Amino acid sequence: MGGDNATKLSAGANSSTSPVDNGPTPDPVVTPKNKPTPPAVTKTTVPPKPTVAESNEVTKPAMTAGQEQAIGKAEDYLSFTAFSRKGLIRQLSSEAGEGFSVADATFAADHVKVDWNEQAAKKAKEYLQMTHFSRKGLINQLESSAGEGFTHAQAVYGVTKAGL
Repeated sequence: MGGDNATKLSAGANSSTSPVDNGPTPDPVVTPKNKPTPPAVTKTTVPPKPTVAESNEVTKPAMTAGQEQAIGKAEDYLSFTAFSRKGLIRQLSSEAGEGFSVADATFAADHVKVDWNEQAAKKAKEYLQMTHFSRKGLINQLESSAGEGFTHAQAVYGVTKAGL
């Protein structure tokens, strides 16, 4: 029996030097000498996104009382008749009209929600209900600085939309 133990021990000793499959090979040991260096990390700061209230405050223009009143009057006018931007400013700032400052009238014209092309079409239809015009004559009337003050493109759009 003693020989059997010796045989087992010698077999065990030999097994450490002989190739034996003990499963998957473990990963190599990382020492400070062969440790890979990670890429440099830079910390960046991202500014916080504005909240809804903050973003509205940024885009909403602060209005004076005169500007608010001019916008209200511009909306009143546009609710019953058509104006060009230039004509609306003239009406709001005229002493014979409303008497707002040119600055407040301009602010109002630039801040009312209005489609100037549609205003030109509406004004062209108003003129055609009052009297007769040629296409060229109505375009001239709509774009004339003495008339309505629409741009040429707006006048052409309006006259075309009115059917001339």
